[in-house]
Amino acid sequence: MNHSHLHHAHIFSSDISKSLEWWKSNFDAVIYFDGEMGGSRNIFIKVGEGRLHLYDQKPRGLDLNAIHHLGIRVLNIDEAVLRMRDNGVNFRNPVRRFEGWSYIMCSAPDNILLEIFEVSGNLENKNLKEYFSDSSSEF
Repeated sequence: MNHSHLHHAHIFSSDISKSLEWWKSNFDAVIYFDGEMGGSRNIFIKVGEGRLHLYDQKPRGLDLNAIHHLGIRVLNIDEAVLRMRDNGVNFRNPVRRFEGWSYIMCSAPDNILLEIFEVSGNLENKNLKEYFSDSSSEF
């Protein structure tokens, strides 16, 4: 049995206080650590079951890197979008809806592309149902 798992993404932050507030106001992020590591302030937060580490350093460049986006699963995409719009978040397109699946894209601070998505109990593909099965599942 493999006991390894992806634990967190560690992201640069040009304004760590602004980034932290953004994650708290849009996704109810909870702080678990705020201190110095490796010569810079680091903040470890949980967003639901997922984890992010904010690194108090500006991104090293604006070029594309190997990460395309971070996926944030929500239980009700329409409510999440309304809440985020109320917080000043701009979305690239309207919510795209498929059978059992909906998503919308936006940018977090420091131009981090996010996919906000919802998976419903109507998802028929058995492999995808298993893949998305977690504590936020409706199935």
